[in-house]
Amino acid sequence: MEGIDGLLAAGENALGAGDWVAARAAFGESVTISATARGLAGLGDAHWWLGDIGAAFACWELAYGYYRRTDPAQAVVTAIGLSLLYDANFGDRAAARGWAARAVRVSSQVGDPVVAAWASLARAGCTDDASQAAAASEAAYEVGVEAGDHDLELCALSLWGSALINRGHVLEGTELLDEALAGALGGEDTRLDTVVFTSCLLMRSCVRGADFLRVVQWTRSLDGFIERYGCPYLHATCRASYGAVLACTGDWPRAETELSAAAELARDALPAVQAEAAAFLADLRLAQGRLAEARRLLIGFEDRIVVQPVLAAVQLAGGQPAVAISLIRHQLDRATPLEEARLREVLGRACLATGDAAGAAAEAARLTALGSKTDSGLIAARGARLCGVTLIADGRHHDAVPRLSAAETWFGLLEMPLEVARTRMLLADAMAPDEPAAAVAEARMALAVFEDLGAALDADAAAAWLRAAGAGAARRGPRGVALLTKREYDVLAVLAEGLPNPEIAARLYISRRTVEHHVASILSKLGVQDRTEAAACLTRATE
Repeated sequence: MEGIDGLLAAGENALGAGDWVAARAAFGESVTISATARGLAGLGDAHWWLGDIGAAFACWELAYGYYRRTDPAQAVVTAIGLSLLYDANFGDRAAARGWAARAVRVSSQVGDPVVAAWASLARAGCTDDASQAAAASEAAYEVGVEAGDHDLELCALSLWGSALINRGHVLEGTELLDEALAGALGGEDTRLDTVVFTSCLLMRSCVRGADFLRVVQWTRSLDGFIERYGCPYLHATCRASYGAVLACTGDWPRAETELSAAAELARDALPAVQAEAAAFLADLRLAQGRLAEARRLLIGFEDRIVVQPVLAAVQLAGGQPAVAISLIRHQLDRATPLEEARLREVLGRACLATGDAAGAAAEAARLTALGSKTDSGLIAARGARLCGVTLIADGRHHDAVPRLSAAETWFGLLEMPLEVARTRMLLADAMAPDEPAAAVAEARMALAVFEDLGAALDADAAAAWLRAAGAGAARRGPRGVALLTKREYDVLAVLAEGLPNPEIAARLYISRRTVEHHVASILSKLGVQDRTEAAACLTRATE
C-alpha cells in the first residue's frame, strides 16, 4: 500500500503544480493497482483539466460511491462538484439537482456546518429561483467567513452576485462578482476550481447585463491563469462570453473567431457552452442579415433558455411575427429580468407587425415597469426604445423623440453600436415630420455604422429610407477587405478566379479544411453571403 500512497501523493503534487499529464499518470497507476476514492477523484480531476470530460465524470461518480462508504464528508464534496459541473458543462439541470439533493441529504448526516453550506450552495446553483439562490448564497457566505473557508466564501459571493444580476440588481451584483474573482486570483489560499467558478460566473453574468468593459478587463487578468494552467473549459466558456462581447461592441470578425473557437472547444463535451455559442453566433448572423444561417445554427438547441430570445428575433425578422409571439409567451414565466427585457421588446415589435398596437403598448408599459424595478441600463434602453416605437405607431412622433433619444444614450453608454444605429433610424422616423433635415442626418449616421459593421439588411433599409426622403444614398457595400489577414487576402484572390476549395488548397499549399475556415472568415469580415459577393468586394477594393 505504500506504493499506492506514494502515487497518490505524487498525483496530488502534480495537480497542485498544474502538470495534468503527470497527475493522470500517477493517479491512473494507483487505480490500476487498487481503486480508491482518492485515486479515482484525482484521476477525474486530471482528465477534466486535460479535456476528457467523459472520463472525468466516470471517475468522479465512482469516487462518490467509494467515499460514501468510507468518508461521507468527501462524498458530499464530490456530489457538489458533480452537481455544479453537470449544470455548467452539460446544461443538465436534472442531474445537477439530483446530485445537489444528494449532497444536502448526506451533509445532514455529517453534521458539519461548512459541509452543509457547500451543499446548500450547490442546490442554489441549479435553481431557477434567483431570490432563493441569493438567500442561500448569502447564508453560505456567512458560514464561509466564520469558518475561515476562503473557497466557500468566494464561491458564495460569486453565486450571490450572479443571482442579484438575474434579479436585475446589476450594480450590487457586479460588485460581489468583482470581489469574488479578485480574491480568487489574489492568492487567498484558494483552489484552482475557485478561479474557474468565479471567473465563469462573472463572464456570463456581465454578458447578460451588457457590462462589456468589465468582461474585457477581467479577461486580460485571466490571461496569465489560462496560459499557466491551460484549462480548456474555462477557455471555452469565457470565449463564448467574450465572443458575445465582441459582437455587441462591433468587432464582428474577432467575434466570429472567438465564438467558432468556443463551439469547437465545447464540441461533443459541453452542450451548454455549445448552445450559448450557437445563440451568440446566430445573433451575429441575424445582425448580418443571414437569416437562414441563423436558423441552422439554432437547430438542436431550441429548448435551451439562452436560445429562445434569438430564435424569436429570427422568426420576427423572417416575417413570422405570430410564431415569435407564441415562442415568447411560452418563455416569459421562466425568464430572468434581463432575458425578459429582450423578449418583451421583440414581443412588442411582433405585436406591431400583426397590427396589435394595443398589445405593443402594453408590452412597452410592462418593460418600462420592469426597468423601474432594476438598475440595468440595458433594460432601460430596451424599454425606452419600445415606448418610442409604439408612440410612432400611434402617430405621436413628437412624443417619441425623447424616449428614443434616451434609448440611444443608454445603448451608447453600453458600447453597442448596432443598437445605437438602429435607434437612430427610429429617431429619424420620429423626427421626419417636424425636423426632416435632422432626420436625414440621423439616418446617414446610422447607415455609416451599418455599412462599417456589415449589417446588410439594416443598411439596405437605411438607404431605402434616405432615398424615399429624397436624400439619395447609394450603398457603398462592405468595406472589410482591409480587415483580412494576408492569408485570407490570398485565399480571396484565388477565390475571385472562380476556383473551388480543393483547387484553392492546391494552389496555396494548405489543407481543404483550412481553406474552408478562411472562406468562412472572409465572408464574415466582408459581411457578404456568398463567394460571388466576396469576389465583387475584391474587385471594388482594387478599382
